[in-house]
Amino acid sequence: MEGKWLLCMLLVLGTALVQAHDGHDDDVIDIEDDLDDVIEEVEDSKSKPDASSPPSPKVTYKAPVPTGEVYFADSFDRGTLSGWILSRAKKDDTDDEIAKYDGKWEVDEMKESKLPGDKGLVLMSRAKHHAISTKLNKPFIFDTKPLIVQYEVNFQNGIECGGAYVKLLSKTPELNLDQFHDKTPYTIMFGPDKCGEDYKLHFIFRHKNPKTGVYEEKHAKRPDADLKTYFTDKKTHLYTLILNPDNSFEILVDQSVVNSGNLLHDMTPPVNPSREIEDPEDRKPEDWDERPKIPDPDAVKPDDWDEDAPAKIPDEEATKPEGWLDDEPEYVPDPDAERPEDWDEDMDGEWEAPQIANPKCESAPGCGVWQRPMIDNPNYKGRWKPPMIDNPNYQGIWKPRKIPNPDFFEDLEPFKMTPFSAIGLELWSMTSDIFFDNFIVCGDRRVVDDWANDGWGLKKAADGASEPGVVGQMIEAAEERPWLWVVYILTVALPVFLVILFCCSGKVFLCSSSLFYFDFLEEKQKSDVEEDGDTVSQEEDDRKPKAEEDEILNRSPRNRKPRRE
Repeated sequence: MEGKWLLCMLLVLGTALVQAHDGHDDDVIDIEDDLDDVIEEVEDSKSKPDASSPPSPKVTYKAPVPTGEVYFADSFDRGTLSGWILSRAKKDDTDDEIAKYDGKWEVDEMKESKLPGDKGLVLMSRAKHHAISTKLNKPFIFDTKPLIVQYEVNFQNGIECGGAYVKLLSKTPELNLDQFHDKTPYTIMFGPDKCGEDYKLHFIFRHKNPKTGVYEEKHAKRPDADLKTYFTDKKTHLYTLILNPDNSFEILVDQSVVNSGNLLHDMTPPVNPSREIEDPEDRKPEDWDERPKIPDPDAVKPDDWDEDAPAKIPDEEATKPEGWLDDEPEYVPDPDAERPEDWDEDMDGEWEAPQIANPKCESAPGCGVWQRPMIDNPNYKGRWKPPMIDNPNYQGIWKPRKIPNPDFFEDLEPFKMTPFSAIGLELWSMTSDIFFDNFIVCGDRRVVDDWANDGWGLKKAADGASEPGVVGQMIEAAEERPWLWVVYILTVALPVFLVILFCCSGKVFLCSSSLFYFDFLEEKQKSDVEEDGDTVSQEEDDRKPKAEEDEILNRSPRNRKPRRE
């Protein structure tokens, strides 16, 4: 508000100085028109494109090339499934009609590709089992190097129910990629999965019990981030898993961490079992008392305690309202009702007209037999119970005793998992056209980042070049979430309205203030002129008597000069 007043005073004073300097009456400056002209010039300058500005850059695709040693990398830009093996297995315990892994795979561009020439592996069919895999350049052995697995996924048609995760297949003598199925041993399973409204990002590894040799799946905790957008926005997203020799792990989406933890502390069930367990043979003693409170055995029911007193009694002070129609029923047969033509008394019984509210009761306080209303019985006490007291024999909640866990082991290096020698996709999906691209398995973070920048980075740049502006993105977001319109109105429209109101009210104030000040100057000038005239007249009037007096004195005999004889 202070700034507004300061601006107004500066404009008024500046205009007044110009008026005083010119020395003549000019027309009042139309400040509002000047401001409007300035605004129009600014808008015209914004609307005119800069002829020297370069056009939007066009992203040119170039197949990524690993910048270092990798265990596996494939961008599918050869346009073939060379090196990949389609499974011919059948799923156990499933109807023959859907037991086959006969889902179709192809190498193709995305349906709405913004990078011509960029191809990927596409899951083509829906409601089928799909399985495809390929060998690594060499098996990955968990020793001193980290494991980094990365690939891209685009749900081109969204996703109804299905997965897009990869399996790192364990190195075993029995591994046969031609018979890859859901029971094929894997070391790690990683990637997105969705069914219904449950959006997941799996990280599962199979841990070998060093005592029994039995493998058990260990699941990472769920990410705290909201994953829904990655499944619904139909954009290509980059999924990265990083496992370090110190047992720490990170899960990234689009190069941003969405989950992290430690294999020893953040997996379910835990890698290492408890040192002690409850004794399965222990039994609670029959005389074990778990009751913290018991009825007071010494309490006696008072003699005046009436257990038979009712909870409610008629109100003896109530009186029947005047005009109550005791002889009129509340409901009467509908006089206008007629028996249906198809009514059969033998089958349907004697017909009776439906009941309606008695019209005579509408103007009366009530009809039928009047009864006193019921009120709470002040003498009601209910069934007597002895008060509860602390149980002197309370022994607490019984628990079986602890014994050493016979299956206990301690594996402090769960990172050293079973080596794997192949990577595969074994999926069921109710949605087709799931696009996979740019798989890489490596032990060097720098190489993986370079691969991501040369592959997924180009897709991101191409998407950014073709994305709508800020306003378009806001409208698209509001179409998905209508409540955002309220936010837009409060955060955008309302401030704009206030700015316009401020400017308009400011212009009116400036103009009216200027006009008022100029009128004031004009009136003041006129007043000064009139005052000057009055002063001159007054001086002339003052001089007239004095002149007359001088004339009289001059004519006086005393002032006459003597004549010479």
